[in-house]
Amino acid sequence: MAELLLLGTGAALTADGSREPTMFALRGHRSTILIDCGSNPIRQLQRMQVPLDSIERLILTHSHPDHISGFGLLVEMLWLHCRPYCRALPVHGPADAIDVARRLFAQWDSSTWKGLPELEWNEIPLEIGAPIATGSDFELAAAPGIHSVPVIGIRARDLHRGGVVVFGADGEPSPGVRALAQGADWLVHEATGVFPGHSTAEAAAELARAAGARRLVLVHLADNLADLDAQRRAAEQVFGGEVWLGRDLDCYKF
Repeated sequence: MAELLLLGTGAALTADGSREPTMFALRGHRSTILIDCGSNPIRQLQRMQVPLDSIERLILTHSHPDHISGFGLLVEMLWLHCRPYCRALPVHGPADAIDVARRLFAQWDSSTWKGLPELEWNEIPLEIGAPIATGSDFELAAAPGIHSVPVIGIRARDLHRGGVVVFGADGEPSPGVRALAQGADWLVHEATGVFPGHSTAEAAAELARAAGARRLVLVHLADNLADLDAQRRAAEQVFGGEVWLGRDLDCYKF
């Protein structure tokens, strides 16, 4: 059975140190997919005992620092831990996110890093149902969201058992994410609060209900700004089912 791993569940303005920036992994029988790298996903994967040589690709949802600034460290640590067996690392994302990641990594002279994994850059069009890749364990597709920069949501289908997880990324509830979430087993949606380009817990619950998603997990949370449990209860009233508050290092099977 595939697993959704919550490597980080915090918003950029989380102030109490309890949450890493929002980032995830999908773990299948043979591979691991990383989604975003705002801090150090490698340490979180190690805490969850995920083999680093199982990482198949990285998907960047958008270019904001709390989702992309750990990119250089991610590549360096993969190189240090997996050499001399480093394979190429496909990196997928909107053109804006790819451009930022490329410029970030170009700051370092890696010419002497023998065995550095080749970075394969793959731009994802901002279209509903845009294919990302089909790998060892997952079929991956994207759709545009609504945020202050170009952003994508992601739909992952387990090729072995058919389970579906959708990650809405940062943003307001959007037609694109709603399309991805149709009939999903798990919808992982942000609930930062009443801020431009973000979503409340109730709005995330309404999208999940309208899409017929079976379960809802709230992420991109700021404990210091709101009563999260009260928000969860309010979301349950809208959704009509159980709603989870995501926590760092949580694991959900699908």
